[in-house]
Amino acid sequence: MMSDSKRDSGTILRRGLLLIFVLGTVGLGTELLLLDHFEEWRQQVPLVLLVLGLVLLAVRLFYRSAIILRLFRWTMLAFVLGGIVGLWFHLSSNMEFELEMYPTLTGLELLSKALGGAMPALAPGALVQLGLIGFLYTYQHPALIREQTKEN
Repeated sequence: MMSDSKRDSGTILRRGLLLIFVLGTVGLGTELLLLDHFEEWRQQVPLVLLVLGLVLLAVRLFYRSAIILRLFRWTMLAFVLGGIVGLWFHLSSNMEFELEMYPTLTGLELLSKALGGAMPALAPGALVQLGLIGFLYTYQHPALIREQTKEN
């Protein structure tokens, strides 16, 4: 059995991670909306993921089942994968633009220009970070541990 002090510190850490996740999600969503990041379907993916993450957490407030945490974990995987794909889209779009402007660019010089291009190439990394924070929130969550104990 877990001691009270370990349980308390685990609860405090989970609440802190949850607060960071919610603030980051709301902040990133607001920024994407202000940047009109919804003109085509690929740009809507991060907004849908952010809303889904927040909706699952809101449902979790009223429905304490571990299934919600499992769905949240899958959504966090989608955050990470979506962020990685977004990094690729941003970087490749910038590379394409730079090659139109400077067709002779290659290698590190092209990469350097693309990283500093019009689209913030590393911005989708924020989605990856939020996904990892969400995973940490669910790590050894008491509801998941109780569910495993019931199964055994």
